Formats: sequence, structure tokens, C-alpha cells
Amino acid sequence: MKGTSKKLFSIMSIVMLLLLAACGGGSTSNQSSEENNGSEGTDSTGTLNVKFGVVSYLTGAGAAYGEAITSGLKLAQKEINEQGEINIELVIEDSAGEADQALTAAQKIMSDDSITAIIGPTLSTEFFAVAPEADLNGIPILGTSTTVDGIPEIGDYVFRNAIPESAAIPAAIEKAVERTGATKVAMIYGNDDALTKGGFEVMQKTAEEMGLEITTIQTYQKGQSDYNAQLTNIKNTNPDLVLASALYNEGAVIMDQARKMGIDVPFVGGNGFNSPQAIEIAGDAANGLIVATPYFGDSTDPKIIEFNEKFEAEYGKKPDQFAAQAYDALYIYADALKRAGSTDREDFREALAATKDFQGILGNFSFNEIGDVVMDVTVLEIKDGKFVEFE
Repeated sequence: MKGTSKKLFSIMSIVMLLLLAACGGGSTSNQSSEENNGSEGTDSTGTLNVKFGVVSYLTGAGAAYGEAITSGLKLAQKEINEQGEINIELVIEDSAGEADQALTAAQKIMSDDSITAIIGPTLSTEFFAVAPEADLNGIPILGTSTTVDGIPEIGDYVFRNAIPESAAIPAAIEKAVERTGATKVAMIYGNDDALTKGGFEVMQKTAEEMGLEITTIQTYQKGQSDYNAQLTNIKNTNPDLVLASALYNEGAVIMDQARKMGIDVPFVGGNGFNSPQAIEIAGDAANGLIVATPYFGDSTDPKIIEFNEKFEAEYGKKPDQFAAQAYDALYIYADALKRAGSTDREDFREALAATKDFQGILGNFSFNEIGDVVMDVTVLEIKDGKFVEFE
């Protein structure tokens, strides 16, 4: 097992984490969603008390991701605690979408021996900074929005319930090509983020395997606001589709500027593009975006309808994919905790790894042998200002 060699370093790492915590370590906000008045473990009423740490993108340009995730977690927490069998306390730290801040936040959480496991961080770039240290110290960690290839391979304690780009993007491209008859594609991606770079690599590989001509590859950086040069180059190659690996904040601006320049072909996006915020920012320009997701908010599935109603009652708006994945993640944790019968990190990890055929709002869910997702995807497009099932 990979974990054997890691144990040799665990004592030293724990000491380092304790020293960092004692010094403050530049940590950000610490939010607790519910007060847990009992100690961790089973109390006199038979309730199993547990603390989970959460590292989430709560401030900054992409804070809508973190807001959706923490809202989904808190709704699930409320429901699970009301059932009485488990009482969950969430210790929430802000990463601000930055890898160094995510690591500082996670180190604070990891220094607390009463915390059983971690959820997050939000972005794959952050997760690659945090997960190796959690794995080294034997702390289970689960990504709810981390879709880049290689996440579960970090180690035995690393899991995710987000569909990887390698499963979602090919499904979206294949559907788009099938309907449009596209033979030429242009590509644009953010070259300074693990998610957008990973999505681009999947897009490029898929296009090549499908025999599509790649007319141009354009790059941009986080926070960029003017895409005239990149879009001019794309327009001049006259593609049938644009494959865009982008987070919603940049992606929506790219689509808006593309439409204004007369680029009216469909866009195929990765996981970061799959947010109602893309519609809010781009407006009508978002029409024609195609994405693949495990979650379709306007599904007629009774579980989805009920989830939407509960989320809207709690927060006054509809949930997105990121809220849904976080909601299911806490229920997956609760299910593993019940089977473990203990808040011990190793017992919990073993139970979590054994998760199979869990029935969540996203459908039937299992972990494979490396802690990755086994789940179906649905292809969606934005049409008339809303996500609809792709036909």
C-alpha cells in the first residue's frame, strides 16, 4: 500500500502542523455551521458526534463556487443532524481560490485531532496543494468539485465525488459533433490553472482521437478581461465548434465577446463552465454552450425536485451542480461514518473506500479501487437562457 511509506513521516509532519497552527499561519476565516456540544464519538443518547473540516473558495472572483458548495453542505448537515443518529459539526475555512491560502487553511484543520476528515478545497489547483499533505498524515479528504485527472491517484486517503473531465468532456464533444457534423474546432483555455489546463488536455486528446481538425489553440490568464486577440484568431480560422476550458467568470466574458465579434458557433465547455453564473454574466451570449454533468437541475426526477424545493426554501435560489455534489458528499460521509461506527480516521477511510451503490440525488454512486467516481453523466446545453437536456 502507498500508505506504508507515508507513515514514516507522519510524526514529523504532525509536529510541523501543530507549530504552524500555534503561530497562526496566516489562516483566514473559521466558520462553524452548527454548534456541537458533545465530544467526538458516541454520546449518552447514542448519537455519533463528528467534526469535518471544509476548505472552500468563499471570497474572490470565483466565490460563487464556494458559496454553492457550503450551502449544499449546510443543508445536508441540517437534515442529517435532525435525523438524530449522527451530529455533524462543520469547521469551515476560506481558501480565496489560492493554493497557498488553501494549504494554510487545511493545515489549521489537520492540526485538530478531533476532526475526522476534510471536504475540499474547491479548485483542482488548490486540491493538488492540500491533498498530498492530508494523505501523508492519514486524514481522509474528498473533493466535490475537483475534476482534473490524477486527483485520486494522489494517495490512499484521497477521494472525489465530482465527475472527472476525462469522462465529462468527451461525452459533450461527441454529442456536439454528432448533431452539428463539425469537422473543425478551435480551442481556448486558461494556461495558469490546473482545472483549465487539465480540461484543455482532455479536449485536445478527444479532438485528435475523433479526427477533428484543430484550427488554432489560444490561451489566456486568470482575471483577463479582453479576449479580442484570441477571438480574432479563432474567428479567422472559421471553426465549426469552439472548445473552451474555462472557469465561469472568464468563460462567460469570452462567450459574450465572441458573440459580439460574430462567432456564433456552439461552445463546448468543461466542468468549470457549468454554472448558472455563466448565464447571469453572459446573458443571451451564453446560448449554445454545451457541457456534461452528473446533475440536471430541471430534471423530473422526484429526488431532484425535492432537493430544489428544500434548497430554495433555505437559500431563496435554485441549487447548481456544485451545491448538489457537496450535498451528496456530506451524505456519503455520513453513510461511511455509520458503517465505520467510529470517528477514527482509519476506520472512516476504510468505510469510505468501500462505498458502493450509494443512492444520492445525483444517482447511483460508487468509488472505484483508487477512490474515483463511478457514475453516469448527462449532456446539457444553454438554450433560451437556461440549461436544458441536449437533444
